[in-house]
Amino acid sequence: MTQQSASFAIPGDITTLTGGYIYERRLLEGLRAAGHDVAHLQLGASYPDPTPDEMTEAVDALCAVDPNRVLILDGFVSGATETSGLARVRAPMVAMVHHPLAMESGLSDVRREHLFKTERDNLALVEHVLVPSPHTASMLTEHYGVAADRITIARPGTNRPGGVPSPIDPPLILSVGLLHPRKGHDILLHALAKLKDVDWQAVIVGSDHDTGHAAQLIDLQQSLGLGGRVRFAGKVPQDQLGPLYRQASIFALATRYEGYGIVFDEALAHGLPIVSCKTGAVPDTVPDDAGVLVPVDDIDGFSHALGRLLTDQSKRRDFAKAAQRAGLSLPDWSETARIASGVLNRLG
Repeated sequence: MTQQSASFAIPGDITTLTGGYIYERRLLEGLRAAGHDVAHLQLGASYPDPTPDEMTEAVDALCAVDPNRVLILDGFVSGATETSGLARVRAPMVAMVHHPLAMESGLSDVRREHLFKTERDNLALVEHVLVPSPHTASMLTEHYGVAADRITIARPGTNRPGGVPSPIDPPLILSVGLLHPRKGHDILLHALAKLKDVDWQAVIVGSDHDTGHAAQLIDLQQSLGLGGRVRFAGKVPQDQLGPLYRQASIFALATRYEGYGIVFDEALAHGLPIVSCKTGAVPDTVPDDAGVLVPVDDIDGFSHALGRLLTDQSKRRDFAKAAQRAGLSLPDWSETARIASGVLNRLG
């Protein structure tokens, strides 16, 4: 069977170490490995707030795609490109939506409404939508008017960890996420400050979203007296991230919203108990017996959950065993590509 050819429109640097970029890079590689001719169409890095020039360049590039190819649109592209420009595209389009852009933290009401309307109108133009989770699918159906039969769930794959767990002492709390308000690192810092009488150390991995927010987190770390116990590691390559997972005893992310959250699967694959929040797709991703989920922005609840796992080693071992069992059942990236391949071939 001849595999349908495609072009994948992704803004900025595809090697960026965030969940969305990792997903799309692995999907691009997986589709090629499955026999698809997939061209990488790199758009401007200013998305999801494209400059006027990059918006014009993006629309021109999308309109130039051969109508015999399926055009896969990164979620920033399908959510923020002007609708009048996207309506001129001749190729059949598939939107890859990790989570609706209007769900981002820290948006003004005007900006949120603009993103909601743009993404809703643009999704009406595409033939199909790929999403990473049932939660995102339900969001698009209930709030964006996307029919369920136009949505396919392609859960992210998981890398099988190399090496064996080697937890260090004092117990390492690992958090992985862009230094962005949505990731809730401020809540984590406040929660840790309530546990100064407990033995632990923490590493927060993630590159800056903007220098202002990163500076605020550093100031907060210092003002809470956590300077010697919490380390901001910045951007960490994948080959160096594995050892941190193996050294950790707990994975913690006080996120305010996740359309999926690949890092939770990575934590499960490494057999780590998880402390996070009841928001977005997190409850569907983290099994009840492998993690403790608290309400968003609940500093006391987050601190209590961490303290319980730190001080009750038996409970921590039980959660770790459940996490390891869940991790063994996770799909690999070839399964993600297989699902997306079926969508491309049906459209072709």
